[in-house]
Amino acid sequence: MLNKLRLRRQAETVMGHRLEEPRLTLMFVLWVFVYVGLPLLAISSAVDLLIQQITGNCTGFWCWF
Repeated sequence: MLNKLRLRRQAETVMGHRLEEPRLTLMFVLWVFVYVGLPLLAISSAVDLLIQQITGNCTGFWCWF
């Protein structure tokens, strides 16, 4: 299976025109941030707030400022 992933596929053509290979786009990066980054940021902020309320110590990134 790993060999299949490492081998490059031959260029696909449609009516003699070579198709572009799939690539990461700016929209892909944006949607990964929206669906992964923002929920992770929200959960970690909630956990930090909970720890701060219980112990009185701020452990978040913004506590350095």
